[in-house]
Amino acid sequence: MRFIAALIFFAFSFTCASAYEVQYDKADSLKVMELLDGARRQPQGTNIVIYFARRLKGLPYVAHTLEVNRTEKLVVNLRQLDCTTYVENVTALAMCVSQKAYTFKAFCGNLCKIRYRGGAAPHYTKRLHYFTDWIADNTAKGLCSEVQSPDPPFTAVQRIAVNYMSTYPGKYKMLKENPGYVPAIAATERELNKKSYRYVPKSLVGNTALMRKVVKDGDIIALTTSLKGLDIQHIGFAVWHDDGLHLLNASSLRHKVVEEPMTLYRYLQRQRTMTGVRVVRLNQ
Repeated sequence: MRFIAALIFFAFSFTCASAYEVQYDKADSLKVMELLDGARRQPQGTNIVIYFARRLKGLPYVAHTLEVNRTEKLVVNLRQLDCTTYVENVTALAMCVSQKAYTFKAFCGNLCKIRYRGGAAPHYTKRLHYFTDWIADNTAKGLCSEVQSPDPPFTAVQRIAVNYMSTYPGKYKMLKENPGYVPAIAATERELNKKSYRYVPKSLVGNTALMRKVVKDGDIIALTTSLKGLDIQHIGFAVWHDDGLHLLNASSLRHKVVEEPMTLYRYLQRQRTMTGVRVVRLNQ
């Protein structure tokens, strides 16, 4: 979830063929084209998700970069990232490569498809705020699938119980300015609360042959939480090192995009409210 507002100046915008406005800085479009051009030059067999995830290392962590307008627009910002926009941007770039569509327009179309329910034109109530919703909707679009077996290591069940946004609308700029949006958000929460998912408890997120078989480089790792009203506390990409599983992520702790030097197992043991991991695989 994104709690801290940031003031960001976007110098450019355009209206796409689907009649929604895209807001970005020239540096963003240049960055997308640079990344896509580099991806075209990679040898066959390159893990393109990890390639893009690593190319964004060092970018500053800034929360709430989408909350800069009075009405919802497709915001493109590859200069400042939070954990969700990091995952979304990498996913949109990887989709471009899979589609052989190396243009900024294709990237924007993919980002919109990923970020909004059913790939609809941008609207705050259509944005996939809870990551459980993000997973379910993008699975329905055929863009990803959630891994929930075998058991073990997927020995735990998360029963979704989200209500944070509708309970604390004052924490969200758009909800504070548009209280009429809250009932739609609450309705989404009620639908999500009918669902449950299997996950790997943090005690089992070790450097084992079973975990190496279950989790692949480039999988999205969603860290489950005991925080009331939330489902997922943090997300990033899985990458295996010799000593175990690590997380490529936009880190609020390190204030930038990093390949976390400690193993995910050690990281989770230090986070009291993180309970384990859900695993999501992008369809390439």
